[in-house]
Amino acid sequence: MRVQQILLARIEDTLQPYGLTFAAYEALQLLAFTRSGSMPMGKLGERLMVHPASVTNAIRKLEQRGFVQRHMSPDDRRVVLATITQQGRTVAHNATKLLNQANFGLQALSRDETADLATMLRNVRIGVGDIPASASATESR
Repeated sequence: MRVQQILLARIEDTLQPYGLTFAAYEALQLLAFTRSGSMPMGKLGERLMVHPASVTNAIRKLEQRGFVQRHMSPDDRRVVLATITQQGRTVAHNATKLLNQANFGLQALSRDETADLATMLRNVRIGVGDIPASASATESR
């Protein structure tokens, strides 16, 4: 748990220049990874594993900054879509570059130790039902 606290604090510090929390960054990245750049608000909550009110709050803040737009689905007027803007894509891309350059302490591990750690953590996620055992390493991220 302490390692998780340390890593999350470093992530938050790294994202701070963009005014993003980790939750907001996750939402932007999830939208950026979709083919259309859009996703129903309810599905965002499911994928991020957070309460719908938390999604609404995060998306509202991203919308205020011009990173996301909300609109009704053309297919189902009951569904509200969140769509990443070009500005949001740019911020997500730049924040990811910073995160990739950040020091999270993993350089203290050898390549084999890093691979072993990833495998062990994946197995924990499988063990608690977060991901199916059949999921590839890429799908489980």
